Amino acid sequence: MTSSSGADGAFERLHPTEGMRALEKERALPLTGWQQEVDQAHRYGLEAADSIVDRRISTFSRGELPHYAGINTFMKAPYIEDVNRVGEFDVAILGVPHDSGTTYRPGTRFGPQGIRRISALYTPYNYEMGVDLREQIKLCDVGDIFTIPANNEKSFDQISKGVAHVFSSGAFPIILGGDHSIGFPTVRGVCRHLGDKKVGIIHFDRHVDTQEIDLDERMHTCPWFHATNMANAPAPNLVQLGIGGWQVPREGVKVCRERGTNVLTVTDICDMGLEAAAKFAIERATDGTDCVYISFDIDCIDAGFVPGTGWPEPGGLLPREALKLLELIVRNVPVCGLEVVEVSPPYDISDMTSLMATRVICDTMAHLVVSGQLPRKALPSWISSTCNMQVDQAWR
Repeated sequence: MTSSSGADGAFERLHPTEGMRALEKERALPLTGWQQEVDQAHRYGLEAADSIVDRRISTFSRGELPHYAGINTFMKAPYIEDVNRVGEFDVAILGVPHDSGTTYRPGTRFGPQGIRRISALYTPYNYEMGVDLREQIKLCDVGDIFTIPANNEKSFDQISKGVAHVFSSGAFPIILGGDHSIGFPTVRGVCRHLGDKKVGIIHFDRHVDTQEIDLDERMHTCPWFHATNMANAPAPNLVQLGIGGWQVPREGVKVCRERGTNVLTVTDICDMGLEAAAKFAIERATDGTDCVYISFDIDCIDAGFVPGTGWPEPGGLLPREALKLLELIVRNVPVCGLEVVEVSPPYDISDMTSLMATRVICDTMAHLVVSGQLPRKALPSWISSTCNMQVDQAWR
């Protein structure tokens, strides 16, 4: 069989494949960050034994390699014990090990640990996008919020204070959940430093999560009722992608109808096509707002791919569909933060759900780099230095 490109490779030059383009993108990436990591490993972890031929290796494991060793921060990013330094970094990972808002299967308090553990499998380089996070942004892990078991409201106060601190520093916050009740306090933390600006919310999920209360408390079925009570986060700018199935309480549906939120089911997304669905989400979330917060519930993806979640629902998005929607959205809106929630390692199989969460996070960072949103050249105009503690309504 002869190649359609001919002996001179003319077809490849005129119509390069993604794979061929990726080969050229890698050529342009620096190796500065990698060399700095090697040099630091030698300073902190000693040079390797004399028998080791590859002199980039150190005696004590430091940095990315080997993937199975070392301390589990997210992608082995530096752990910043002094959170007052967080503004020195482009992106800050913070865990929220909270599952007291769970109404059925607990275990998402172990989500941050599970995501960090499997994230060691990843390198900072993505082939198709031609992005090397180690070379292009400064990433840190600030550890976990100190949540209070069996007390949602005290935990919410802790979460809001922690997110507000990271958000106001200028570092891009990426939150590892935790159950979805944290969606309210995370957005509240953002809103405390928005001044008179507004935020749209794009919410990937199978469930609407818009009830006022569940089991007499603000649970993981309730974050968007309370988030959209805040003037900075109007309900008409809440877009919910992937909703459907047998676990969407009618109390929440009524709230969506009354408040005018925007709901697309999996069937809607498939019928419209991913590009049209992303355009719909962008138009609604950015109408009159200044930035967009992304809340990614891992159960928006079909349960066969993400068994390790508190409330799995068959019939969700395929991983490639969810990741493509994420790409189309993140590259075309001013994103102010990301949370990934409802990863429950006790129910996971081979870490596949935690790995999916890691992929969502890494892809988001890469899309922010490709779209020029990271690293930030200046503090975004929507971040106010003044903290407004009165953004939300009193609770009971």
